[in-house]
Amino acid sequence: MSEDAKASGKACDPFEPFREVRDAYLNTLSKAMIDAVNSEDYAEATGAMLDGYLTATKPFREALEKNMLQALAQLSLPSRQEVAALAERFTNIEMRLDDMDAKLDEIVKRLAEGRKAKPEAGSRSGEAGSPAPAGADQPKAATAAGQTRRRAPTPAAKPRR
Repeated sequence: MSEDAKASGKACDPFEPFREVRDAYLNTLSKAMIDAVNSEDYAEATGAMLDGYLTATKPFREALEKNMLQALAQLSLPSRQEVAALAERFTNIEMRLDDMDAKLDEIVKRLAEGRKAKPEAGSRSGEAGSPAPAGADQPKAATAAGQTRRRAPTPAAKPRR
């Protein structure tokens, strides 16, 4: 080992100058590429190239889409457009159900307020100690506990076309 290497505590690396040249080259090249890519001429050239590619591949894409729709129909599978239409309809149904749920909650709230007011007015003419009919408080208790009442299923509506 040379005396300079022993004094600095590092081993002599013969490839260090090459690494420095490589790093300087890459930095210069990256700056030049950034300037080129950010120019208006590059954007126009790239746009023209993409337009040519899309124009050239349009017949192939249309044929592929047509064949795909036929294959999906033969396999009894929905197309992308059919799935999107169903998703839109389900979203509409869900929004309507949410609106109906909010209206039902308001009706239950008003009925509960009406029941509270009714015993006060009826206490003059009725007996104060008479027990309530069996099951009279069940709907109130079910909604107060946060439970929902189940309804009988309705027949499925025909889809709109």
